[in-house]
Amino acid sequence: MSFSDTRLRVFHAVAKQLSFTRAAEELYLTQPAVTFQIRQLEEHFNTRLFDRHHNRISLTEAGHVVYGYAERILELYRETDKAINEMTGVTRGVVKLGASTTIGEYLLPGVMKGYYDRFPNVQVRLTIHNTRLVIRKLEDATIDVGMVEGPVKNKNIVLTPCTEDELVVVFPPNHPLADEGEIPIQRLKEFPFVSREEGSGTRDVIADFLGNGGLPYEQLNTILELGSTEAVKGAVEGHVGFSIVSSATIRKEVKLGILVARRVKGVSMMRKINFVYQKQKFRSKAVEEFLNYAKDQCPNLATEL
Repeated sequence: MSFSDTRLRVFHAVAKQLSFTRAAEELYLTQPAVTFQIRQLEEHFNTRLFDRHHNRISLTEAGHVVYGYAERILELYRETDKAINEMTGVTRGVVKLGASTTIGEYLLPGVMKGYYDRFPNVQVRLTIHNTRLVIRKLEDATIDVGMVEGPVKNKNIVLTPCTEDELVVVFPPNHPLADEGEIPIQRLKEFPFVSREEGSGTRDVIADFLGNGGLPYEQLNTILELGSTEAVKGAVEGHVGFSIVSSATIRKEVKLGILVARRVKGVSMMRKINFVYQKQKFRSKAVEEFLNYAKDQCPNLATEL
């Protein structure tokens, strides 16, 4: 990558994010390095490309012009890379993935390993967030592909089904509900509940499932909200309360007898896991190959209680 290419990519990231900090994170650069590249580009054009006011920045009129050309130039770079790679038969580049917590921590690692074995010249970067943030990163093109279990309302985002995942009620072996074969839904109100944080795809689908079964989520006796499945499992193991989690996340604990998992009587809690990507965005050969490979692996990701 030439020096001028670096400046253009840095400018494009800052203009897209309207943040030097977020652009630095996206590009895996330090913030001073990002600031230096922008200063160099402004000196080249002999004009300001950003207005700085307090802790916020915005594009100047000249900045808007440069941003439009940067979009087109970088798109041509990507198309050129793809065309040459297809001619040479070598798949290389970077695939930027985003996944919600359950998928990223329990389902995707095996897929990523298999893909890397097949395409060793491709670097795969995975960031894990809740569903809402994964979609936001997809919308601003910070990632190429996402995998989520929550609903997506953006019409510019394509959803492609992958597999299904079952949610189950989980508690310690000595919990009063441990002897139940299936849990009557109204009994869930009687005991302390450990919840995922707001914005979690798991939390959203649990609310839908319970609501459809006649138990509004607000009626649960929620005493703790946590930001990861591991934290939730730790709280349940510590007898803080019961929870509802993906069956994929507790295979080891159930096998060892540390936790007990049960279904809710009369309520199916199977959720769909989907690939998500922008409808119109150009995809490199590396990204297309990842999608094709990951889709082929979907049948192997199905979880059972």
